[in-house]
Amino acid sequence: MVLVDLCPATRFRDHWVMITVNTDFIQGRTIAETLGVVMGNTIRSKNVGKDIGAGLKNLVGGELRSYTKMLTEAREEALSRLADSATSLGADAVINVRFTTSQITGGAAELLAYGTAVKLS
Repeated sequence: MVLVDLCPATRFRDHWVMITVNTDFIQGRTIAETLGVVMGNTIRSKNVGKDIGAGLKNLVGGELRSYTKMLTEAREEALSRLADSATSLGADAVINVRFTTSQITGGAAELLAYGTAVKLS
């Protein structure tokens, strides 16, 4: 996929994946066709080691780096899956990208990325 310099794109694992924006337009480009809603998700669970470390960190305060890393990886995975879904529709970009989470069980949560796949002219 060729990307125009004016368009933001998502970088994942050292390659450009898809133009993704959280607005309903892409600066300098025209949306030629709306292809539909696309989604990507991942479900992550906590582990005992992270929970023990987080519990100790709660006593003294500060960032829970293991959880920060886990959530960053989950966002990247969900965004990559969203881009794969958009690519399968022949999209050039995804607009109105949003993230949401939901609890699946006591120790697991889903992170969902969704947006509208579009063709650009």
